[in-house]
Amino acid sequence: MPDRRVALSLLAHPDDAEFVCGGTLCRLAEAGWEIHIATASPGDCGTVDLAQDEIAEIRRAEGAAAAAVIGATFHCLEERDVNVIFDRESGKKAIDLFRKVAPSLVFAHPRLDYMLDHEQTHLLARRAAFAYPVPNASNLPRLEGSAVPWLYYCDPLGGMNPYTGIVGEPSCLIDVTEQCDRKTEMLVCHASQREWLRSHHGMDEYVEAMKRHSAMRGKKIGVEYAEAFTQHMGHPYPTSDLLTELFGAK
Repeated sequence: MPDRRVALSLLAHPDDAEFVCGGTLCRLAEAGWEIHIATASPGDCGTVDLAQDEIAEIRRAEGAAAAAVIGATFHCLEERDVNVIFDRESGKKAIDLFRKVAPSLVFAHPRLDYMLDHEQTHLLARRAAFAYPVPNASNLPRLEGSAVPWLYYCDPLGGMNPYTGIVGEPSCLIDVTEQCDRKTEMLVCHASQREWLRSHHGMDEYVEAMKRHSAMRGKKIGVEYAEAFTQHMGHPYPTSDLLTELFGAK
């Protein structure tokens, strides 16, 4: 169990965390952890009728409001939506963010997902998790307790490998039934995305899609709602299953 109880999710867009790890972030916050929710992009292509700067400003504010529901801090690397690239500049931004936060637990996208922004952000998070404790990796000071963190990959869209269509088997499933209302409260903070889908589908598909996925994973462990994660086990990452230690096996 880490002495430094700081969790960071680095995912591609505002609202990604609420879909795939929001309930677990709620549980961590309830357990006294410091929570940071970061995105690579402000989601500046998430609109059909606003300019990029306008929707980016709206979605940053929505991300901050969602994070505030659980007392978390929102961050954005300010890469461009549908153009997130794993390169030296974006990698430096990610490492510097990790250096400022010094997380002991990190949530990231899986290596394979339905869009490349997610896959490129996976690389940014994985590089930063490994590199941020290295003294010369950033000019920012190292906080006490900086170390290679526990790293967990969230579900891809539908839990599915996009190349095979097969739903993967995660390494752990976390019961978030009691946190579903709070997770929903976080998700609906992203009103610009919710309203677009409601007008398009004629129903609250934004929330229902999240609940369907959480219910699918919950069924595996006999609970109403769950979130699925696959732990990164490579050297030199911690290999004990921290999430299961914290919240119990099912």
